[in-house]
Amino acid sequence: MTEIQFSRGIKEEVIPDVRLTRSKDGKQGTATFYFKNPAILDKDSTDEITGMYLLDEEGEIACRDVKGKFVNGQADGIEATHVMKSQADWDRFMRFMERYAKENGLGFSKA
Repeated sequence: MTEIQFSRGIKEEVIPDVRLTRSKDGKQGTATFYFKNPAILDKDSTDEITGMYLLDEEGEIACRDVKGKFVNGQADGIEATHVMKSQADWDRFMRFMERYAKENGLGFSKA
């Protein structure tokens, strides 16, 4: 069971667009997630966004850099950034993404 949450215990059903960057030495990287009209922003939702949590069988990866995107004063999306500061962080994130991609039918393409 691999999932993304913005409020603990509430699975986000919208599949994000994910963009990866990595330093030349491969020791650091950044993953930027963009969720278009996520369920957590639904006008009927009363749940508070406390971060982005990537959950899988290995545990949890927590991201605190989460920003709302607004168009004409209306919530339109969420952008979250996860920074990986070591090879181990990168490897752990990639294991999560491989599981998430497999469960949600996502593919990977290099720029």
